[in-house]
Amino acid sequence: MGRRQNKKTINEPAESKMRKTLSIVLTFILMIGIAAPAYAADKATLDLAVSGAAAYMLRTVKNPVVGSVGGEWAVLGLARSGYDVPDSYYDNYYRNVEKYVKDCGGVLHNVKYTEYSRVILGLTAAGRDPRDVGGYDLTKPLGDFEKTIRQGINGPIFALIALDSHNYPIPVNKEAKTQATRDMYVAEILRRQTPDGGWNLTAGTNGAVGANEKGDPDITGMALQALAKYQDKPEVKTATDKALALLSGMQDSKGGYTSWGEANSESVVQVLVALCELGIPAQDSRFVKNGNSLVDNILSFKNSDGSFNHTSGGDGVTLMSSEQALYGLVAAQRAAEGKNSLYRMSETALGGDSGPPAGTGTGTGTGTIGLPGKHEDVRIPEIKNPGRTFADIRSHPNQSAIEALAALGAINGKSDTSFDPDATMTRAEFATIVTRGLGLPEKNVNVFTDVPGTAWYMAPIATAYYYVIVAGTSATTFNPEGTITRQEAAVMVARAARLCGMDTDRTETQIRDTLAQFGDYRTVANWAQSSMAFCFDTGIMDDTEFNIEPGKAIKRCEIAEMMYRMLDRANLL
Repeated sequence: MGRRQNKKTINEPAESKMRKTLSIVLTFILMIGIAAPAYAADKATLDLAVSGAAAYMLRTVKNPVVGSVGGEWAVLGLARSGYDVPDSYYDNYYRNVEKYVKDCGGVLHNVKYTEYSRVILGLTAAGRDPRDVGGYDLTKPLGDFEKTIRQGINGPIFALIALDSHNYPIPVNKEAKTQATRDMYVAEILRRQTPDGGWNLTAGTNGAVGANEKGDPDITGMALQALAKYQDKPEVKTATDKALALLSGMQDSKGGYTSWGEANSESVVQVLVALCELGIPAQDSRFVKNGNSLVDNILSFKNSDGSFNHTSGGDGVTLMSSEQALYGLVAAQRAAEGKNSLYRMSETALGGDSGPPAGTGTGTGTGTIGLPGKHEDVRIPEIKNPGRTFADIRSHPNQSAIEALAALGAINGKSDTSFDPDATMTRAEFATIVTRGLGLPEKNVNVFTDVPGTAWYMAPIATAYYYVIVAGTSATTFNPEGTITRQEAAVMVARAARLCGMDTDRTETQIRDTLAQFGDYRTVANWAQSSMAFCFDTGIMDDTEFNIEPGKAIKRCEIAEMMYRMLDRANLL
């Protein structure tokens, strides 16, 4: 989990590491200079570093077992790297886990519930289902809120990371005094935030957070990794922004971090993974100091054999530092290639006790997810709000579509309990739904004078405009509060579908044949006819009505249905 867990008996006891005195001095070799960010300027260097680190890990951890070192973190880094690993490696790991679980009767630890979280991550990365290991459901303990948080801040952090890694439902734990929910874990993490915007291991353990508590880069990075999928919650976004400001200010002139009095590689890894989980580029200007990025700094700890030092001046190589460096660089590599992040493994097929971890090398699917012509920035949607629903959509014809998009975090209600399905849709709301539904990275170049930089919809509109999904009402205006008509919705959805790799072009004959079945087809604007035909041809729009009514304002429920069907036909669900 991160280096700070090693300080406090969480998963990786650092006491033993700190007592150890290495008897050899390893030659320190830099893979690159630090004059410019390697991540931004030279992806080939990043790829070479990942390959070297993966090769070292495969040579060093030949038989991965259940363990904070030599176990799950090695498996995670290798499986998510796409490095050529023999199928037998993951088979052996699963057999070791199964035997361990059976030997301990399914109880991995009575206090440290991060043991369950870590093993869940390892199994998921290896393409195995943690809900049935030797007859035991390893996710079940995470349904016990009080026992999970008893360990400290690491408990809720890694419970969320583990459960969200494959969108596992919160397990029902009938033995729990308090049944856990994702919202409860999120709230517990937020409760423990320090006044400066960070997190540390002890703040809030025995009640309120002290006024003089300070954030630690490792734990702050880990907390942000857990909160990354909940940025649609205003309180989470506020906490995240404050934490990012703190981490930017803590970064030293070499692009790294000091924790517990030492500049070390593991602290940098946790911050880098946090940025990647949040969708923030590693070369973001806030995290480049004197030309040195986080990736540059991690590479400065690298040795010629692919291993990584703990510190630049004294501790030498540790397996822990090498494991963390591997998965940190893998996180940066996956982000650079537009793949699902390190901890978002919904594309990984979960199988039995044989075969490789399906999809681990691709990040965007196993051949059936997504279309060949999909834009590289379109991401496979992941569930952020499992089970999300609204009181006013029960038995509604579009209930399934609304709930599916709400679970993905692509669409919100008008309140926590109300969706208002028959209300009209504004242009700003549509921009938000489509950009979130496609997982597009935010673009903050705003060209519209009527879209304030402080408005909640500024980034979605800028992003949708950047990817040519929406256009302005003029060269300088967007009319964000204006409603969308049915034909305007068809054009925008068709543009989104094109971005997903769908063929949206229609000949004049095809347009006529499709639209002529409707009584009012002549009222469709010329600029919308091809998109309308595409939407009806593919079933994105319902063709059972007698009229198209192209100029009628479209309803929120109708937009939800269109987006849901488009994502389905683009193989993104």
